[in-house]
Amino acid sequence: MDRFSIQGGHRLEGCISVSGAKNAALPILAAGLLSAEPLELRNVPQLQDIRTMQKLLAGMGVKLLRDGDRMQVQADAVSSVEAPYELVKTMRASILVLGPLLARFGEAKVSLPGGCAIGQRPVDQHVKGLQAMGAEIRIEHGYLNATASRLHGARIVTDMVTVTGTENLMMAAVLAQGTTLIENAAREPEVVDLARLLVKMGASIEGIGTDRLRIEGVETLSGTSYQVMPDRIEAGTFLCAAAACGGRIRLEAAEPSSMDATLEKLRDAGAKIRSGDDWIELEMPSRPRAVNLRTAPYPGFATDMQAQFMALNAIADGTSVIHETIFENRFMHVLELNRLGANIQIEGNTAIVKGVPALSGATVMATDLRASAGLVIAGMVARGPTTIERIYHLDRGYEAMERKLQALGAQLERLKSR
Repeated sequence: MDRFSIQGGHRLEGCISVSGAKNAALPILAAGLLSAEPLELRNVPQLQDIRTMQKLLAGMGVKLLRDGDRMQVQADAVSSVEAPYELVKTMRASILVLGPLLARFGEAKVSLPGGCAIGQRPVDQHVKGLQAMGAEIRIEHGYLNATASRLHGARIVTDMVTVTGTENLMMAAVLAQGTTLIENAAREPEVVDLARLLVKMGASIEGIGTDRLRIEGVETLSGTSYQVMPDRIEAGTFLCAAAACGGRIRLEAAEPSSMDATLEKLRDAGAKIRSGDDWIELEMPSRPRAVNLRTAPYPGFATDMQAQFMALNAIADGTSVIHETIFENRFMHVLELNRLGANIQIEGNTAIVKGVPALSGATVMATDLRASAGLVIAGMVARGPTTIERIYHLDRGYEAMERKLQALGAQLERLKSR
């Protein structure tokens, strides 16, 4: 397996562009199943998770053409409604084909999902909502077997805020008969991006960006052209890296309006931030200050930024308290950060981080996507060489991370498997 070799202690300076958002592109690709006409997509990132979704859709008979960050998706000759275990086990977002398949074709066979081992992330809210819309769903041999002559509108109140659940139910509702109300809907920018695409395809959705979505079903959807939003987590990761390492960076093709909680915490840490509609500049003149965090659904602080800020807090001035409220197993990077010299203690879903003046390089192992990013930041701050094993996690969610960091002056290289 590939690994990163990092020589820490270098300030970051320069300008890079932010890629398209993985967590927006995946449901948007799944939405291609809702129409026989082609979707022309722009700003689609080149990531392992995107390739997995492409493979999943291609196995169903969907035509996909890719040219750089552009992709055409056309589902005019779907030959299978099955999402097999071999693909779903590697990426939980594969569950996003369930709603579109059921809405348009009246049946779906989707393996129960896998993905990062950061928590249970059950799909019961997906099932509950689709059943309220008239679907019959059985779990057999590890698969969700769903059928419906045609879905009908319903009032759905989810027991918890779920991003993929909201996306799946929204995609199912746009072709259902009648009106669907989704209460306690996720408000994440990626959910908004999907809703905007669906409206461009001809869907009728009210309440976009709120926790109450009203969807009037239509008979068919058309093709359209759409640009995927910038990746707010990638942008936040690079800003965290510059705040930890010191220096000044500029991010182009960013969307600061989707990053309020992240930018506010960086300011609390002492960073000087300027931004426009599609750019962000960060300057960090001194050692960061420790900042307390509590993860929460949007517009709260994103759980996907927790590991990166923990790395920042590890070398900050002061003690910070981090409460993880979204996933019950998202502190696996703590042991690895402590191997680099951090002083972090875990008490249940809370981490207490006592900042140290410096970290020291070591060999560490990535455990999930965002934990990997936190370790990269820690490695770039640490004195001496650091090796990060199992960076295939990073390839799931960061496009050309090493090249972008190298462009900012980081001493980092990818070592290929022998």
